[in-house]
Amino acid sequence: MKRLGFVGIIVEDRGKCAGIVNDVLSNFSELILARTGLPNAKGSTSIITLVIDATTDELGVLTGKLGNIPGISVKSGLAKK
Repeated sequence: MKRLGFVGIIVEDRGKCAGIVNDVLSNFSELILARTGLPNAKGSTSIITLVIDATTDELGVLTGKLGNIPGISVKSGLAKK
């Protein structure tokens, strides 16, 4: 069952990671309801937040792919219902 949730992404080095992150997010665009970002939150660190509508399996695949990118930190959560 799909539920609303969020994904928080911290990009440590935007120059090295931004293209890869955008490719992953494009592949999961059907899950993403909204996306916001701060391109230069501090130095070369960027922050992206997503609002998603996904199953736990879909969320796990998305966050797993993002988390495997060097320099990326990911946290997520889904509504209980």
